[in-house]
Parts: sequence; C-alpha cells; structure tokens
Amino acid sequence: MSSLSIVLSAILVAVVSAGRLDHLTQGYGGAGAYNAPPSQYENINNGDGTYRFSYDTPSGISARESGSPRAAGPEGLAVTAEGGFSYRAPDGQQISLTYTADENGFHPVGSHIPTPPPIPEAILRSIEFNRQNPSSDNGAYNGGRNAYRY
Repeated sequence: MSSLSIVLSAILVAVVSAGRLDHLTQGYGGAGAYNAPPSQYENINNGDGTYRFSYDTPSGISARESGSPRAAGPEGLAVTAEGGFSYRAPDGQQISLTYTADENGFHPVGSHIPTPPPIPEAILRSIEFNRQNPSSDNGAYNGGRNAYRY
C-alpha cells in the first residue's frame, strides 16, 4: 500500500469518525440542544484486532469499550468486547449500562433493564416433580393411558 493510500485512508477514517460523533454531542432538542465537541475522546485501534475507545460529552453522555480477538468463531478468532455507557434520560433518570459481547452473544447489565417476574411456586414444584419423575415414553402422548374417555 502506498503512503498516499495510507494518508487517504487515514483522512477517510477521520471524516467518518467525526460524522459518527455528531449524534453523540446533540442535546435532546428544543432550547437545550447544542452541538459541542466531546470533552474527552480516545480511539485506539492497534491493527491486530485489539482496540479501545471512550468519550464523554458536555451533555453527560459517556461511553467506553475495549475488545480483542479471544474466542474461536466459525471464521477465525471472534472479537470479545466489554464496555459500558451512561446518560441522563429526558425524565432525569441516570441510565448506566455495562456489557460484554462474545461468542455467546451480547450480555447487558443495568438496573433499568426490565427483569422477568419470579416463577410462581406451583410451576417450580411442577418442574421439580417432572425432574424427579422422568417420563418413560420421552414425553410422547399416549391416549390410552390416563386419557379422558367419553
């Protein structure tokens, strides 16, 4: 690759990166909207699959992520990433989320993420009963045994 190609590639990456940051520096609109550069910004790509980035904006948005090829995937090493972000929601709630992303998917953690309700006690008892009393017919329907007859 010629040095001119490298310089042009670097300029293209800088322009694309700057365009991608525009939405991060916007307010929620209306009178409070503003466009200001990030107060802190770091973007490091080592060229070997390892990277890290972070930024903070004057509007209170912050994010960070780092990654490296660690897990074997179908097309070679897959990048495993970990990071987090935070911001203040329009209702004033501080939203903070941390995550990992690996060969098993995206795993977010945050107090604002909805969680399912607990499993009812009767269902837990049923699951335990079924675990202790496995079916001898692999769960297949048998209309002759214990079936309601007309």
